[in-house]
Formats: sequence, structure tokens, C-alpha cells
Amino acid sequence: MRDGGRVSAAIEVLTEIEARHFPVKMALKRWGETARYAGSKDRAFVSGLVLDGLRRKRSLGWMMADSTARGVMLGVLAFVWKWPLERIAEAAAEEHGFGALTDVERERLAAPVPIEGAPAPVAGDYPDWLEPHLARALGADQAAEMRALSERAPVDLRVNTLKTDVERCAKALALIDAAPAGVLATAFRIPAPAAADRTPSVEAVPAFSKGWFEVQDLGSQIAAAVAGDVKGKQVLDFCAGGGGKTLALAAAMGNSGQIFAHDSDARRLADTIRRGQRAGVRNLQIRSPIEATPLKGLEGKIDVVFVDAPCTGAGTWRRHPDAKWRLSPDQLAKRQIEQDSVLEDAAAFVKAGGRMIYVTCSLLTEENEDRVAAFLERHPEFTVKPIALDGVTHVTPEGYLRLTPHRAGTDGFFAAVLQRASYTP
Repeated sequence: MRDGGRVSAAIEVLTEIEARHFPVKMALKRWGETARYAGSKDRAFVSGLVLDGLRRKRSLGWMMADSTARGVMLGVLAFVWKWPLERIAEAAAEEHGFGALTDVERERLAAPVPIEGAPAPVAGDYPDWLEPHLARALGADQAAEMRALSERAPVDLRVNTLKTDVERCAKALALIDAAPAGVLATAFRIPAPAAADRTPSVEAVPAFSKGWFEVQDLGSQIAAAVAGDVKGKQVLDFCAGGGGKTLALAAAMGNSGQIFAHDSDARRLADTIRRGQRAGVRNLQIRSPIEATPLKGLEGKIDVVFVDAPCTGAGTWRRHPDAKWRLSPDQLAKRQIEQDSVLEDAAAFVKAGGRMIYVTCSLLTEENEDRVAAFLERHPEFTVKPIALDGVTHVTPEGYLRLTPHRAGTDGFFAAVLQRASYTP
């Protein structure tokens, strides 16, 4: 495909997302099924263009004075991908292009509307209704954080110490330009790709098939490390999902003790079983909700209960930019109810003197500090244990972990350690 056809396809996909509220993966898949002629580079181009458009659609629409899919795509090409006007005009006029540029479009591409005069939600690329929530959570750093949330994200990897050591794995990861990410010795990073490019296929590296490393955002890795010393412990991953943090916890345990993986959706646990086998985990028990009482017998016996709670995902918008446009006030309210319920249920399994780790990949205070405060009010037998991790400085005065793209260079994450009293007064 030539540039014009690729841009036309991106405009088509973004239009469908806007009109039908499809997740971006579904919209790209639907386009791919009808575009059998498109090669891997074509698909990477279209995907990258659409995702960059979703990341910055309000600010680009403002700059172009045109918030249609066409206007946003032109904005991506000019102001994100840095195409010169001549290249954009040439692509537009191609046989399968998206139509010749108008005089107004040429004017805006050459002299965009200054973004400095835009309202905060437009300049920061998020829905208007989120303004008070983000202002509360981010304070003076709000503008910088929202710009960071509109950038492409790197690919982070975690060395699996159950199968290899850091030095040995580092040599294998050098093949895909992965370098130490900092903070954690086992964390490596591949920089975010340039416009229209793809990151290297990590699954094609032989070391991946051997289980030497996993794909996992650095923020997620740090959140798992918040669990502290887990060797020889009884650990319950209460919302295990696909198992990313389960595997990180298992590696920290060194196949000692016992780790139980549970989730309310049995389908999500299928990946945990497969990934656990590849990673060489031998102390894992899957507790599926298909069973009548999957967690029977664990009440009050677990040293560490890890709660990766369901949330809005407001910290992951770099990777999932379509999610911020689908989020609604009702969904935020629903997530808070779910979070309170999950905390309530998980607390029953924490032994006296044990700890519960509450984690979200959200930036919003309503899903984080507020939920912890509400839980502590209901459960005075729990107290906050301030987080202390070597190399981690992003700890709030209350002792919570708060990671953000601008401050920490990671996805947005929150974590709290809640310690249960050794005895009941």
C-alpha cells in the first residue's frame, strides 16, 4: 500500500470507532479482515496512525479546527509524525488517497490554531467530565501528566529468575535492543517505536519461548514488588486475571511456599495456567470460580493477599487510548462499588499479622486513596504499612505508592499495603 491508501484506511477505522464506539482492536481487526492485500508494515502503519490519533484527538482537532477523523489524521501526520506539507498533499492526491487537501486544511497544516488557548481537557486530550477528578489526583502536575499519557509507551520486560539470571537474559534481550529500565534489577525496556514503526517481536526471541522473560510494564513490576518478602509464604492473588503479577510474585517466591491464583472470571485464568507452565512455576494452585467454593479452607490463613482490583485503567491510556473516550461517570461509580466489594471479600483471607496489597492501574483518587480510607473505616483491625522499596521514591506522605508516566516513566499505578493486627482486641 502507498501512503495515501494507508491514511485512507486509518481515517476509515477512526470513523468507525467514533460512530460505533468500537474498541480500537476490534475496529482494526474488522478493517484487516477486509484488507487482505495489506502487509504487516501496512497494518503497523494504520494501527500506529489510529492509536496516535486517539491519544491526541482533541488537541489535534483543535489545532486543525476540524475534529473529524480526517482532521485528526491530518494533525497526526503534520504535528506528531512531522510529515512536511508536500508529502501530506502528495499522499492525499494519490489514486487511493483520501482526497486533495482543501485550502483551509493547507492553511491549518502550515499555521495550526495555537493549543495554548485551548481548555485544559482539550489540550490534555480527555473528556470534559474528568477534569475535576484529574485535577484532584494530579494537582500542579496535571498538564504535564496528561501530555505524558498522550505519548507512545515503551515495552517493558521482566527477567524470570525461575529460569535464568539477569546477566544471562540481558545478552538475549540485547538482540531486541532492550536495556535495563532501572529501579528493579530484573526490569528491561525497549523504547517506544518511532512513528509508523513497530517494536521488535519479543515472542520471536528464543529466550521468550524458554520462559526467560515476560512482557510487563515497569509500574506493574514495581506494584508486585510492593508485596515485600514472600519467600516461603502463603500468597493469594485474588484478582489474578491473565497472571502477570501472579508470575512476578511466583518468581519472588522462588518456588517456595504456595501461591493461589483466583479470579471471578474463569476464562481469564486460562492464560495463567499456560504462562505458569512456560515460566517454570511449581508452587501455583489455580482456584477457579467454576468450583462451588474455590477458596474454601483459605479463610484467615494467607500471609499475603494481593488484590489487583478491577478499575477504569486510567493509568494505561498510553497503551489503550480508546479507553479514555469510552469511560463514563457511571462506569467510574460502578468500579468504586466493585473495588469496595473486592476489598471486603479479600480481607477475609488475611491471617492475623498478615498483609493485603491493594493495587489499581488508575490515577484517580476515587479508586485509590478513597477506597483505602473507606475500607479502613470499616475495618479498624487493618492499618496502613508505609511502602519502602529500594530505589522507589514515588511514595506519598501517607505511605502509598503512586506511579505516573511523567514522574516515574511508567503506566499509572497505585498500591497500598494494609497490615492486619496480630490479634483482635
